[in-house]
Amino acid sequence: MNSRIPLKKAIVAAAICVVAFLISFSQILDPVDRIFSDPLLQGGEKPDSRIKIIAIDEKTIQKYGNVSDWPRDRYAQLVSFLTADPQKTPAVLVFDIMFISDKDADGDALFAEECKKAGNVITAINVVYKDDVNMVNGALTVDKNHISMIEYPYGGLKDASNHGFANTYIDRDGIIRYARTVMNWGDEEIASLSLAAYETYMKSLGKKASRPQTTPTGFFTFKYTGTPGKGFEVLSFCDVLDGKIDAAAFRDSAVFVGAYAPGLQDAYGVSIDKGTQMYGVEIHANIFKALLEGNTAIPGSRALYAGITALISLLFFLVIDKMKILSATVTLVSLGAVCTVVPKVLFENGIEIKLIYPLLFILLIYTAKLVLGYFWETVKKKRILNAFKKYVAPEVVDEISGKGDFSVKLGGEKRHIAVLFVDIRGFTPMSEGLEPEEVVEILNEYLDLTTKAIFKNRGTLDKFIGDATMAVFNAPFDLDDYVFRAVSAAVDIAGGSEALEKKLMERFGKTVSFGIGVNCGDAIVGNIGCEHRMDYTAIGDTVNTAARLESNAKRGQILISKEVYDVVKDRVNAQEIGVIPLKGKSKDVFVYQLNEIKTAKEN
Repeated sequence: MNSRIPLKKAIVAAAICVVAFLISFSQILDPVDRIFSDPLLQGGEKPDSRIKIIAIDEKTIQKYGNVSDWPRDRYAQLVSFLTADPQKTPAVLVFDIMFISDKDADGDALFAEECKKAGNVITAINVVYKDDVNMVNGALTVDKNHISMIEYPYGGLKDASNHGFANTYIDRDGIIRYARTVMNWGDEEIASLSLAAYETYMKSLGKKASRPQTTPTGFFTFKYTGTPGKGFEVLSFCDVLDGKIDAAAFRDSAVFVGAYAPGLQDAYGVSIDKGTQMYGVEIHANIFKALLEGNTAIPGSRALYAGITALISLLFFLVIDKMKILSATVTLVSLGAVCTVVPKVLFENGIEIKLIYPLLFILLIYTAKLVLGYFWETVKKKRILNAFKKYVAPEVVDEISGKGDFSVKLGGEKRHIAVLFVDIRGFTPMSEGLEPEEVVEILNEYLDLTTKAIFKNRGTLDKFIGDATMAVFNAPFDLDDYVFRAVSAAVDIAGGSEALEKKLMERFGKTVSFGIGVNCGDAIVGNIGCEHRMDYTAIGDTVNTAARLESNAKRGQILISKEVYDVVKDRVNAQEIGVIPLKGKSKDVFVYQLNEIKTAKEN
């Protein structure tokens, strides 16, 4: 029996491990994970005064008109204003704007000249992808990341500035979480706009740029500084050109110039705030800041993460298996806090792991414990209650369980109870002259009488001992006035015996009579026995005394102890018998004969 339980538990534990590993490794719930992990991992960085955005906003468009119609000398004017004084020059000037085709010769030339003169201008290039169909191992495959061409700035500007690709990488749910450092096109390595800006910025400070760790394809996760419009100082393009802002404000800064108006169609969903889109120029500024501060991460090992998730799930299952709900809840909350903090700490140290999988499995295990625990507790309670209905009046059991205060201590507890014993006098000689079937019928009639009397007075039928019956009052449930109820049951049995005697005489020519004993006092009551066989009963001197009183009672006599008499004396008529010796007891017991209950005083 003992070996079966661990085996079942081991099977369940193994199943939990396998399922937790497979689901975690598959990362099938990543879309759900992002709902919770994005708010946890993103944000919390302080705005950085070293980074500024010059915005082509609605105010600028209203003043200068449609951006596509601007002459290039307007950008030349901006570069000249920011770099004219070497003491006020930005560390790097980044244009998140495509200057692909020639426009007007003079303006194009002037812009290229100013960029060359500044020496620290980064302009955007666009990588064009096209699906490429290849035959791999005899099967057709489609490469969606095949570079078909790269769109560089027009000739003069390409030579006058550094450049980086401005492509953004949108996740499956339309959110930008990842960036790319470089990509290769033939023998040429092309840096991203943010990486080019970062390396130029570090060079201006006389420091060496440190590229982040990336996946084999060059991707990394980055941390946003703040929600859209909140992470950096944003200045209107026209205000800068109008001289409303001193060029000194941009000294040694990383300056990003780009679209910052809804109509320019350069806004994207971001993980730090999914309710508001962020303009592309601000996204590049965030990537730059992440590179500058080292707030980047790469995915951890899927297999290792899945293994750890399985281990956590297994340990949690084993630990809470025998815990009570409160302890299990504390364990759940504590482990949940650890599983929430660890991904954040790892992210801060360059490793990205999922948040939801360990939390999901420990929550499922905890919920299963609650549900199954409640189910088995209900089943167990129902079984116990059904079992007690064999000993206690069913309406008493229903009343107690309905109140919700049902409680039975297994293994025994000390309670003050009243005990009643009743036995047929002359049963053995009587049965010798009858057929076995007739004996059983008489016995059933007798037991029916005693049982109904006990249940009527809300007592507990402890057991049948051959032709004897034992009942207790005030166990297993609390019972008011239980001593009086015990003597009332005794009187009901004695009274019912008259009708039973007459019935048996008419049918079998035989008659029966009873001897009854009632005592009260402390006893041990509960499930007593061994693992294979247990009975709910009462043991102790109080029980033994009641049994001896019954054995000393004559035909039709009810004997009660002085302890019982002292409780019910105002409501019964009893005759003093005196001190009598009881078999098996070293001390004599003072005994009364119960004659009747004073109905006028009966409650």
